[in-house]
Amino acid sequence: MARIGVFVCWCGENIARNVDCGKVSEAAAKFPGVVCSVDYKYMCSDPGQAMIRERIVKDKLTGVVVASCSPHMHLKTFRKAAEQEGLNPYLVEMANIREHCSWVHHDKEKATAKAIELIRMSVAKVMYNHPLDPIRVPVTKRALVIGGGVAGIQAALDIADAGYEVVMVEREPSIGGKMAGLSETFPTLDCSQCILTPRMVEVGQHPKIRLHTYSEVQSVEGYVGNFKVNILKRARYVDMKKCTGCGACWNACPSKKTLSEFDFGMGTRTAIYVPFPQAVPARPVIDANACLMLTKGKCGLCEKKCAAKAIMFDDKDQVVTEEVGAIVVATGYKLYSIGKEQDRSKLAGYGEYGYDKYKDVIDSLQFERIVSASGPTNGEIKRPSDGKTPKSVVFIQCVGSRDNAKGMAYCSKICCMYTAKHTMLYKHKVHDGEAHVFYMDIRAGGKNYDEFVRRAIEQDGAKYHRGRVSKITEENGKLIVRGVDTLANEPVTVEADLVVLASAMRPADNVEELAQKLNVGYDEYGFLSESHPKLRPVETNAAGVFVCGACQAPKDIPEAVAQASAAASKVLGMFSKPELTREPEIAVVNEQTCAACFACVRTCPYTAIDRAEIRDRKGNLIKRTARVNPGLCMGCGTCVAICPSKSIELEGFTEQQIYAQIGSLV
Repeated sequence: MARIGVFVCWCGENIARNVDCGKVSEAAAKFPGVVCSVDYKYMCSDPGQAMIRERIVKDKLTGVVVASCSPHMHLKTFRKAAEQEGLNPYLVEMANIREHCSWVHHDKEKATAKAIELIRMSVAKVMYNHPLDPIRVPVTKRALVIGGGVAGIQAALDIADAGYEVVMVEREPSIGGKMAGLSETFPTLDCSQCILTPRMVEVGQHPKIRLHTYSEVQSVEGYVGNFKVNILKRARYVDMKKCTGCGACWNACPSKKTLSEFDFGMGTRTAIYVPFPQAVPARPVIDANACLMLTKGKCGLCEKKCAAKAIMFDDKDQVVTEEVGAIVVATGYKLYSIGKEQDRSKLAGYGEYGYDKYKDVIDSLQFERIVSASGPTNGEIKRPSDGKTPKSVVFIQCVGSRDNAKGMAYCSKICCMYTAKHTMLYKHKVHDGEAHVFYMDIRAGGKNYDEFVRRAIEQDGAKYHRGRVSKITEENGKLIVRGVDTLANEPVTVEADLVVLASAMRPADNVEELAQKLNVGYDEYGFLSESHPKLRPVETNAAGVFVCGACQAPKDIPEAVAQASAAASKVLGMFSKPELTREPEIAVVNEQTCAACFACVRTCPYTAIDRAEIRDRKGNLIKRTARVNPGLCMGCGTCVAICPSKSIELEGFTEQQIYAQIGSLV
């Protein structure tokens, strides 16, 4: 006989403001099978949990219903409390009378009536709950980190320093990401490479880290604790084991006109190259599209000059397979495409700003390379058009960000700060120059951030104009920037030598394809989705896959590093146990009634259902059936809905339980 306990939470005033919790508790006490019903101000608190544990023992409860907030918030909390007193945790249900009732209704009488019905449904369901045991999964204690920027580097080092093997995949020839190309970092104006390159060297030399550069994740199979990842290693045409990085090859290369990706097109490189002097690994790669030997079959100077005999013109792409237990995604960002190369959403860009039309209109990352001591101008600020020092520079913020017309309503978060930094770096090198900034709002939320912006304005003399730029034209070698200052309520026209556009941060190229390989969700802008923005900010809905850095949303360096360490701590938490335990609320196939149509196999978004065969002792085929892999199933219920023979049920959400809930309302 069922003995159900109902525990109604006030949630402070969150529920009690619009729901009469005492009346709800009294009504619940009269439901069939309910032997106790109490209400308390904070049921998730220690006294509240103690009350639940006490009543489980005193009233010999066979099921518990907690009426409070979302199960996403505290279901595990209450299940753990019940388990401490010997009650199977899957005999605990939650009725959401906060988000589903109190927060959406203002009529207290009607909200109270609805809360009673929500609890009635949960009581009806818990009567048909049965004990479940967690799924135990063996775990491969190796981690994969996708992306070698500052976030990926931090995550990899944290995991490797704890003694576990790490496989890092980076699609560029070197790790370092966007941070390696920065001049200085805000708000301290530290040298970016001075901070980053020692950490890059640590990654390259760490005995626990296996580095795959110039590589991409091709496919991912398996499930949490047991992933099998195929990695495409693109042909470098250089034997990494033989090469000493002496530089004789790229110094001899006659093909020197290819635009440098590391310098964002502001400089050139040879066909065989290392992206930058501090690259890790410090070994070159041959650009097959620029190499005369690979395109025309003549040249080969690099091969002749290489004393180590490391050049391999017959090199081929290869696929390597790595087995890992957890995956950290740190693929970083790109800037909004505003020129000839269209953005992933085929957006029109800002033609009125003249990017790709006027040479002296550049984006913020290109400006970083101009001011960098390792950049194409050795740190001297020069106009791309004629190499002269610009005496007037206009910085335009929110180019793409917070612009519904371009499909990007979000703030890119770091533009206000790096624009202030750019004005400082410019004024430090061109003392008599003028720096103008057109902005919508100043968003400087961080330690010493607002003080940094004030310093740019008050000490370094940057002139800020609150307003948008309408158009940029070129007259007599000058860029005419026309805008408006809404604070002064007057139009502003600036004759500029250089214009720098603070473009929106976007997810890196092909991140959506990667997300689909990993079964990770992403939002309308392409950023990867976390499982819960507050409680699980680095976890995803795909078990064992974690996110960090700008692939999840625009972030500055400190936040990306902090999130990387958080993701690493989640991985280490997984690896600290001999095996993983997973929630048992997954799909189960009744193999006796399964018609082997395999509609579920084709439909499952997690590829968690396999085609199986049932054979007798002699090996003769009895029948074919679908079978769920408990390590892969995420309990989404898609297979249950699609099965024509009704042979699949979802543990914890069986037809009997659902019909009981509906029946309680009729």
